[in-house]
Amino acid sequence: MAKQRKVIITCAITGAIHTPSMSPHLPVTPEEIASSAIEAAKAGAAIVHLHARNPESGRPDQSPEAFGRFLSTIAKASDVVINLTTGGAPSMTVAERVQPAAHFQPELASLNMGSMNFGLFPMLGRFSAFKHEWEPVVLENSRDLVFRNTFKDIEYVLSTLHDAGTQFEYECYDTAHLYNLAHFLDRKLVTPPLFVQTVFGILGGIGPHPDDVMHMKRTADRLFGDAFEWSVLGAGRNQMPIAAISAAIGGHVRVGLEDSIWAGPGRLAVSNAEQVATVRGLIEGLGHAIATPDEARAMLGLKGRSQVGREMSHL
Repeated sequence: MAKQRKVIITCAITGAIHTPSMSPHLPVTPEEIASSAIEAAKAGAAIVHLHARNPESGRPDQSPEAFGRFLSTIAKASDVVINLTTGGAPSMTVAERVQPAAHFQPELASLNMGSMNFGLFPMLGRFSAFKHEWEPVVLENSRDLVFRNTFKDIEYVLSTLHDAGTQFEYECYDTAHLYNLAHFLDRKLVTPPLFVQTVFGILGGIGPHPDDVMHMKRTADRLFGDAFEWSVLGAGRNQMPIAAISAAIGGHVRVGLEDSIWAGPGRLAVSNAEQVATVRGLIEGLGHAIATPDEARAMLGLKGRSQVGREMSHL
């Protein structure tokens, strides 16, 4: 009998793209972020990808102190793999963005693999009432925003976290980002197995068409062979269709309210756990099984919870 394939579910809990006015279910406070991450893990997520926010305004907050307010609760309640963002928000400098991962030295951190336009302004046509003054300003300013991830920036993150033994979720928004990752692999600045997270449907990156998904997969296969684990995330309404493609052809999946606040046409997702449960149904319906946190650790070559930084291990 053929062995069941194990699929890693990553859940991105809150992110920096959606603003509090877009959904009452978006986790903002430390308590909401912790609770939502724990629920997502119970629903089947092996990895939780974490950002922090100011609990009053809901603005992204990339200070280690902001992350420290919820990491202990998650770590004590679940063995889920904790993945800290180094992407932060597109308007932040790389020095700001790397601070939480440098401080806590997690098993896994995200790393954006190239500079790009990052257009969020179309959301202004879908949402008209905002609770906070900063929300429409940030969306409008994205017309003239370049999300900076230069070769020097990427090297800075890699060197900052090198001694910590942190592995990376390499976020690739376009074909060139895969080639950038191959460049760092050639220089032996990154080590396999590579966790390649291909991103579809952000304005400024590659589109969400199935042909785009297959193009990214073919390119990654050609560049990395058997040295990588492939995962996908689809933005907005593309989330589940793209997850279904990946699950069907041998990949892993990422869901969560960072990437989409929707659970169906015109229906807001009430939690991250709801999206995890939906994609779990797709995976299991295809005859596959979801990976546990320890199975994900083995597949991705992670150092293990016991080897995280002192600050994180004492939370």
